[in-house]
Amino acid sequence: MLDLTLAIQEHAAAAQEHASGPLTVEGGLMFWTIVIFLLLLVVLKRFAWPAILGAVEAREQALERQLAEAARDREQAAALLAEHQKLIGDAKSQAHGIIVEARSVAEKDRALAIEKTRQEQEELLARARREIGAERDRAVAELRREAVDISLAAATRLIEKRMDADTDRKIVLDYLATLGERQ
Repeated sequence: MLDLTLAIQEHAAAAQEHASGPLTVEGGLMFWTIVIFLLLLVVLKRFAWPAILGAVEAREQALERQLAEAARDREQAAALLAEHQKLIGDAKSQAHGIIVEARSVAEKDRALAIEKTRQEQEELLARARREIGAERDRAVAELRREAVDISLAAATRLIEKRMDADTDRKIVLDYLATLGERQ
């Protein structure tokens, strides 16, 4: 049994010498790994690498184009914004000018309407004064005629003698005229 134990220990010691681990270096495995890596590198360099580089370069150019377009679009947007702001400013100034002009026109129209109304009022007042004066003159003339007629009638009754009507009228009118001068 001892022999068996000894044999197992020797076998275990030999296995430990030939055991592979992450830190053990095996020459044959390393050689074939390097050969396969180099072959894979040659195949990739010949067939895959140009396609990968072409795709990367195409993507890079596309990104550069997109960046250039974005910059151009940004510049156009800034120009459009400036133009829009300028148009808004122009529109505001035009609107302000129109409002000022409308106010001025409205003020002139109001002043003209007031002046026209005042002139019409003055004309109406002057016409009314003329009509009142004419009516007063007619009324005074009518009163004088009636006063003359009444005076003649009274004088005729008093004197009991009828005088010439034209002469009587002249005497009474002269008398009334002297009364008007006294007042």
